[in-house]
Amino acid sequence: MTAPNVVAVATITGKTDVSAAVGTTPVAIATNATSSGQVYKVNLLTCSNLLSAAATVTVDLFRSSVAYTIAKDISIPAGATLDLLNKGLYLEEGDALRVTSNTLSAFDVVCSYEVISET
Repeated sequence: MTAPNVVAVATITGKTDVSAAVGTTPVAIATNATSSGQVYKVNLLTCSNLLSAAATVTVDLFRSSVAYTIAKDISIPAGATLDLLNKGLYLEEGDALRVTSNTLSAFDVVCSYEVISET
């Protein structure tokens, strides 16, 4: 099934996902399942540094086993929070929004999005 026409939707459901202590392995913060019949509109992606030193974060859109970089090695100071999206982003069926750090257990990540469906 293809993603729904965003003009003719039946439901829009708000969601917020969190991931605690993101580290050196990519973590999917929002995943739209293959053949879901939905599209996700990501509105907010924040990353908070939990450490007492700066750490870097990378965000990618994972599609068809390929990682497309959205933000690469962004340094976030100790104890600071950064908004990593300044515009909306759509996740089509099979897409995942992933976050990785250069340091173990460095970041808490919050992702707010809308699940849009024709049913």
